[in-house]
Amino acid sequence: MSGHLADDGRADPATEVFVAHRSLLFTVAYEMLGSAADAEDVVQETWLRWAGVDLGAVRDRRAYLVRITTRQALSRLRTLGRRKESYIGPWLPEPLLTAPDVAEDIELADSLSMAMLLVMETLTPTERAVFVLRDVFGLGYDEIAEAVGKNPAAVRQIAHRARAHVAARRPRGTVSANETRDALDAFQRAAETGDLQGLLDILSPEVVLLGDGGGVAQAVQQPVVGAGKVARLLAAGLGRISAASLRPAHVNAHPALVLRLNGTIDTVVAVRIDNGLITGLYAVRNPEKLSRMRQETTLRR
Repeated sequence: MSGHLADDGRADPATEVFVAHRSLLFTVAYEMLGSAADAEDVVQETWLRWAGVDLGAVRDRRAYLVRITTRQALSRLRTLGRRKESYIGPWLPEPLLTAPDVAEDIELADSLSMAMLLVMETLTPTERAVFVLRDVFGLGYDEIAEAVGKNPAAVRQIAHRARAHVAARRPRGTVSANETRDALDAFQRAAETGDLQGLLDILSPEVVLLGDGGGVAQAVQQPVVGAGKVARLLAAGLGRISAASLRPAHVNAHPALVLRLNGTIDTVVAVRIDNGLITGLYAVRNPEKLSRMRQETTLRR
């Protein structure tokens, strides 16, 4: 984004407004797309459209910017859908290194988890946009209607349908950061020592492991289901890794583990926890998806 400067050297009002809302717009786009690279492109497209707007005619600047971002993200979501169809192996959202304070906004943190983003993947593009704008960002039905090109009554129905769909698939009950950390600590200890029983104790019998290598890095091509299979696979793979290379981090506002090999990030492991046990393991290995792990991404509502 190249801003415009007023005569006194300060950014002009349009640029100031955009910069003030940039993190919000990125968060909206990322929640809709699960891809930081695509979310950045959407924010850039939003800026290009915003730069040509007559500020005097804009009543609610935040809502107007969110509307542009939503429209751009919706068209990109359809393109992304086609890309995912030809993606090699499971597709996982792009992990973001986040500041610990993002976790303090419980609703935002909940919507950013890998598990929740994968649930949102099962919605249609319009359902996802409506769900994100209504349930995560609290926009009114009228505002959402303008953003998605539907009437408010239709949006209300879509929101109801999307909410029911998500409720049926989301993790059961809220999981505290401490619970996640305890599960990850146990997982890390078991993984570093190749302790098969230790892994079995923390994994749900129906645990699902998904690996995203994108055809670039080696990863499981199909979901691995069941505690026994997952534990054996992890014990075999992680037993060869030195303890120093597996480290905790805040990923998508939740505790996760980051594996470094020779100082380079190799894998980001996020988890889904239900009733104290790990029910989902998400290992992102595609190097193209690991660039946002080098520095914290600011996310806000």
